[in-house]
Amino acid sequence: MKISIITVCWNSEKYLRTAIESVLQQTYKNIEYIIVDGGSTDNTLEIIKSYEPLFEGKMRWISEKDNGIYDAMNKGIEMSTGDVIGLLNSDDFYISESSFKEILDCFDKEKVDSVFADLYYVKENNTDKIVRKWKTGTRKAFSKGWHPAHPCFFVKKEIYKSFGAFDLRYRIAADFEIMLRFLEKHQISSFYLENFILKMRLGGESNKSLSNIKKGKQEILNAFRKHDIKVPFYYPYKRWISKTFQHL
Repeated sequence: MKISIITVCWNSEKYLRTAIESVLQQTYKNIEYIIVDGGSTDNTLEIIKSYEPLFEGKMRWISEKDNGIYDAMNKGIEMSTGDVIGLLNSDDFYISESSFKEILDCFDKEKVDSVFADLYYVKENNTDKIVRKWKTGTRKAFSKGWHPAHPCFFVKKEIYKSFGAFDLRYRIAADFEIMLRFLEKHQISSFYLENFILKMRLGGESNKSLSNIKKGKQEILNAFRKHDIKVPFYYPYKRWISKTFQHL
C-alpha cells in the first residue's frame, strides 16, 4: 500500500525541518509526501526546496493563499495519490523510523478503513519533556468523551471520496467533526495501534486562547447536532476529566 502524508504550513521555518526529517527517516518507502504552504514569507519555502531532492521524486508541494488550515488540508487530500492518508502538523514529528510500517501492517492484516494510535504532547522548546500522554484506547462512543488524536488518525483515501473532506464551516474543530463523521455516523472500520507514534508540541490553534477554547467546544457540540448524535449534559466535564488524567 502507498501512504500519503500531508503537512500544511505557513511561516513554519522554526520547526518544519523536524517534521520533514521524521518522514524522510521512515523505513517504509512506498510513500508520498505533500506539503501545502499558505504563501510563507519567511524561510519556509527554502527549507522545503532543500529537502525535495532527498525524497527522490516522492515529495510534492504547492505554495498559495488558502482559507485556513483545513482548506489547506483539503488541497493536500485532493493532491494525494496514496491508498492511505495521514496528516502531520508542521511542528509535530514521528518518533520512530518504523511508524509507517507499523501503520500499514495494521491496514494489511486487519483489513480496516482506518488506524489510530497514541501521541505525546511535549514542551515546545524541549521535546524530551512529556507534558501529556494521549493514550486513545479502544474505540468507544464519542459522546462518552472518547476520540482519537487526529495527527495519529490514518484513513483510506476512498473514505474521503465517499464521505467528504474537512467541513470549512468549522474553523477550529473540523478535525473532530471529520472523525465523528467517519467513525460514528458512517461507522467505518478501525483498528487501534497501541503505540505512541508521534510527538506534538504544545500550542495548537484550539488552545491558543480562552476564546478559541470556548469556540472549539461550541463547534464540537454543533458537530454532534449536525450528525444527530445526542450527548449527555455532562459531556464537557467528561472531556475535561479525560484530559486531566492524561496530564497526570
